[in-house]
Amino acid sequence: MNSKALNEIRRRFTVDNTNLTCIRGCYVSEKREIISMFKLPPVSLPPEEGDRYLSLFKKALSGTPDKNLVEIPFANEAVGVSDEHKLLTALRDTAITDDDMAEVFFQRVLAGLPQEGSFLILLAHDAYDVPFRNHNGERNNEMSDEVFKYIICAVCPVKLSKASLSYCAADNLFHPSEPDWVVGAPELGFMFPCFEERAANIYSALCYTRDPAQSHEGFVHAVFGSEPPMPAEEQKEIFQEILQDTLAEECSLEVVQTMHEQMRDRIAEQKAERNAEPLRVSVPEVRQALAACGVPEEKADAFEKQYTQRFGAGMDVSAANVVDVKQFEVRTPNVVIKVDPAHSDLVETRVINGARYILIRAEEGVEVNGVSVAIQP
Repeated sequence: MNSKALNEIRRRFTVDNTNLTCIRGCYVSEKREIISMFKLPPVSLPPEEGDRYLSLFKKALSGTPDKNLVEIPFANEAVGVSDEHKLLTALRDTAITDDDMAEVFFQRVLAGLPQEGSFLILLAHDAYDVPFRNHNGERNNEMSDEVFKYIICAVCPVKLSKASLSYCAADNLFHPSEPDWVVGAPELGFMFPCFEERAANIYSALCYTRDPAQSHEGFVHAVFGSEPPMPAEEQKEIFQEILQDTLAEECSLEVVQTMHEQMRDRIAEQKAERNAEPLRVSVPEVRQALAACGVPEEKADAFEKQYTQRFGAGMDVSAANVVDVKQFEVRTPNVVIKVDPAHSDLVETRVINGARYILIRAEEGVEVNGVSVAIQP
């Protein structure tokens, strides 16, 4: 799903825009026992309560595509055939009204959850009357030729709050309040099917993880019957390791700067084009960047070989997972330098009298612990 489609669905989760037909919940104890299962008609909920549920579902669609939000594809032979795909499809088609089917789903999610803590598993069904857009992209809310029906799930930790003082309006004083079990922001979630080209794509689901370093293998296996994609943090670490190992002494500050700048510029271009899919980086593009930095061809060959071994042939990694567009950091054992990525060219390395230095060009506005200082000639 591109960012435009994702934002269109996110806007559904407000009291004024929602058309949720049903909300189901399953409260699971830390002993993995189901304490409660319930079904709620959204239209009957008080506005404040309904808004809290909507907020939890919206957070299950938050974060960065390819990092917090990753597409889980179904193999062609699994669509409509595998138990996992048939259950998700049936839940959508029945608007999650079937009690037995909902219990089977909750049991599957439960089987894939982490072993620590209590959880609230929330499931909702929505029917989105997709507004018509003409060839110029102009939207007409009065016309529609597509109803996008989908389910969304949010898996939220339930934790015991701390005892505190709470204000009592009756006597204008604060009194002790007892600890209580409260629902936190989702750790996991998904939407099925994906919303692509303004219609349902039953060949994939969009999976959410609050922590991009986690793959949640058990959850993905239980719910989708698929292998989880490589976590964003692992992609970044492996990519960095390959650069360091294969380039060796050729892995200079200038090489890393050049690659960072090229990827950052391309990410910015892709972000401006809201219809574009998340940017991915291919081996030929990396080789081109290395060649521009003067890296010998044999080093580029070594990079390609190790990349294929670690990631697999033909796999392109997400640009957002290997480049931090918000920060350019230079770190030594004793010093950390953080630079606006747009001005990474202010940093350079140099050898002076046999000693290695990191130099930062500074003309004015230099402060040390908040105190403006002058640089003596």
